[in-house]
Amino acid sequence: MSATTGTTRSTETTDQIVLITGASSGIGLAAAVAAAGAGWTTVATMRNLVNADALRAAAAEAGVADRVHIKKLDVTDEAAAVACIAEVVAEYGRLDAVVNNAGAGHVATIEQGTLEDVRATMEVNFFGVVAVTRAALPHLRASRGRLISVTSVGGVIGQPFNEAYCAAKFAVEGFMEALAPVAATVGVRVSVVEPGAVASEFVTNIGLDVPAMVEAAGPYGQALHGYVDHAMKSFSTPQTPQEAAAPIVAALTADEPAFRIQTSDWAREFVGTKLADLDGSAVVGMTAGWLG
Repeated sequence: MSATTGTTRSTETTDQIVLITGASSGIGLAAAVAAAGAGWTTVATMRNLVNADALRAAAAEAGVADRVHIKKLDVTDEAAAVACIAEVVAEYGRLDAVVNNAGAGHVATIEQGTLEDVRATMEVNFFGVVAVTRAALPHLRASRGRLISVTSVGGVIGQPFNEAYCAAKFAVEGFMEALAPVAATVGVRVSVVEPGAVASEFVTNIGLDVPAMVEAAGPYGQALHGYVDHAMKSFSTPQTPQEAAAPIVAALTADEPAFRIQTSDWAREFVGTKLADLDGSAVVGMTAGWLG
């Protein structure tokens, strides 16, 4: 059943079908609308359908409501991922692309966080990607399709007070970099998309109480204060979600999409620091300078 229409769709279609996770806001919402605008039948998933109104409104405003179909999916539930993808293939007859976008931030240094926090961050940002990818690959093989994962510049450069989040995004980058040549042998193109600062609800969703965090940080308080100041400056001139989503849609149809795609000149310059830094001194020196 389609969550937007409540009707059963034909099991055979010539449309290109893309499934996008984490589509209730930010880059995922923008990518769902843009993909539909580019002619894709877009299955937009989110953990809680209560949050679907913003996507419905954006799709209607863009004139693509008939091409955006919303389904519930919590990517941390492996069985739900398998069932959701099987349902999509049953309804539409095929699956041509997956965009792994669902994610959540976590800001804390490890001494003051918990292992449960780290595990939860890994579940949504890494194991959720693995679960969706594993369920989708047989269908992407059949369509010779695309697998695109939204990581972050934090998946290339480790950032202070983001140990768990960066670890998860590093894991996605390594997983996909290892998978890419294997998937290519069966016709599936794999890419990672690395946004920098983006004006979206992602930052809000972290749920930070900065003054309380700084006060509770004890010996890390001064460093945390410096990091927060730096982060707020970074987010003072962010990309829009639409700008960050544009390279995702381009990668869906490019003849030869790159494996690693940054979404802005700033992101390319930032990531380039790491990729040219053989001994790590440039990156560690840069991020140390953020701490005041």
